[in-house]
Amino acid sequence: MSKNTKPRILIVSMRNLHCQAFRSAEYEFEDAICTFDYADILTPEFASGFSPQINKKLANYAGLTLGNGKLLKSGCRTSTVDKEYDLLFFICQHFWDITCINSIKQWREKSHKAVLWIDEIWAKEVLEHKTKLCLELVKDFDYIFTTQAKSVDAIANLLHRPCYSLPYAVDAIKFCPYPLPPQRNIDVYSIGRRSPIVHKALIELAEKDNFLYLYDTLNGLQMMDYKEHRTLYINIIKRSRYFIANKAKFDNVNQTGNQEELGSRFFEGAAGGAVMIGTPPICEAYATYFNWQDAVIQIPYNAADIADIIAKLDAQPERIKRIRQDNIINSLLRHDWVYRWSEILNKVGLEQTPEMLSRQADLKNLAKLVIKA
Repeated sequence: MSKNTKPRILIVSMRNLHCQAFRSAEYEFEDAICTFDYADILTPEFASGFSPQINKKLANYAGLTLGNGKLLKSGCRTSTVDKEYDLLFFICQHFWDITCINSIKQWREKSHKAVLWIDEIWAKEVLEHKTKLCLELVKDFDYIFTTQAKSVDAIANLLHRPCYSLPYAVDAIKFCPYPLPPQRNIDVYSIGRRSPIVHKALIELAEKDNFLYLYDTLNGLQMMDYKEHRTLYINIIKRSRYFIANKAKFDNVNQTGNQEELGSRFFEGAAGGAVMIGTPPICEAYATYFNWQDAVIQIPYNAADIADIIAKLDAQPERIKRIRQDNIINSLLRHDWVYRWSEILNKVGLEQTPEMLSRQADLKNLAKLVIKA
């Protein structure tokens, strides 16, 4: 952003409150906005000391008991918005993040429009007591977006506010392995939730063959530095031949209620040019955003024959080359954060910035380079 340009966007970021790895995509989105729009970032912090924690617990007990979402506290220090903005944008990974807004004074008075983008909220959760109280706070926002497409109607019916589906994206330029594609020395990369059957088969393959299977071995989710974590993650995907991608929370039916949704893994694997293997969701969002051939090589959850599946794919080098190219090109032309931000601005009636148009031109030029490769 030019130093001489007045900020028109205020982003409320959870980055100083939470450092779980699964939030890294959201922080990447916030930083991307700052590169192609004129934005300030407000980063609430937890209040320190014993007394604020006691007050938080008492307030939350009162709020839940009395059914008043305005009483709920996230434990943040009080902050004040003292400048006027065309748009306030708040990304929430979880519905409880919304309570942070109670610690920010004058945010509604100083914002001409306000948008909430909530990541994970399942339709079956929307009518639960705690969720409903948090969502009551959202009535002060003009528009709501969510990655969970099948939750849109439930949210809109509860709040009587415009609610839209907005899927994940990536910084497609950073994820793109071109113009200097690295060697893909990692055979399979898998992070997060996994099928124990597929995992066991891949471990056995790695033990008996010259096969590098990279996977999580720790249960911790905390990032020491979000940008360092994201950079490492991007570089590993760009060096991986195959990437495991499954529908969101595929192994937690109790939480999802069998709702199938499109998670961030698909966008990240495709943008890095890996060949994705897994079980994609059966939903309109997947059919819309990953509608090219072999976007994901579909395998059953219990695919114990994963080694044979990979061997058959390895025997088709031209197909593999096409898959990688299609994944990267579609990511550059459709799944960069600038396209998602453009959708939001269109809804609230704000014009795209020259920097956004320039980025879209850069993405198209990079896609042309990939096509020629």
